[in-house]
Amino acid sequence: MGYRKLSDQVRMLKNPQRSDVFVRLFRTAVREGRFDAAYLPERFELPKVYARRDNAGESYRKDARDMVFEVSPDFERWFAELDSELNSSKRRRRIKPSLEAYEQGLIDFRAAAEETRRKMMASQEKGQKLGRSRGKTRRATRSPGAEPAAQR
Repeated sequence: MGYRKLSDQVRMLKNPQRSDVFVRLFRTAVREGRFDAAYLPERFELPKVYARRDNAGESYRKDARDMVFEVSPDFERWFAELDSELNSSKRRRRIKPSLEAYEQGLIDFRAAAEETRRKMMASQEKGQKLGRSRGKTRRATRSPGAEPAAQR
């Protein structure tokens, strides 16, 4: 088993725009003891290109502290899984509730109905509680010796 630098491993990624995520996950795995690594004094530039929001068209890159780690079959499996996940994972958009979405089974109708029922009950209870609290404050503001107008 040999040793490899983190900078060399980053170059092996299929999607270089996800290199920052890979480095973060690599460091997390080292911190959790999944495999061993040691810091090196040198730094390397991540292949990811960042765009500045304020200046249109301007881009920049970040650098990271390099590390050395032992290449093992466990690491190779971890890297292969992570690389394919980073390459294929697209942000899943939230599906808007619509008749078509329910008919196609994209949204679970029973779960949505239960959530709606829960929200309606919470709203009703909130209104009831507010009504009860307002009634108490009205009774408290009346003078104790005064009789209601209808009973005189």
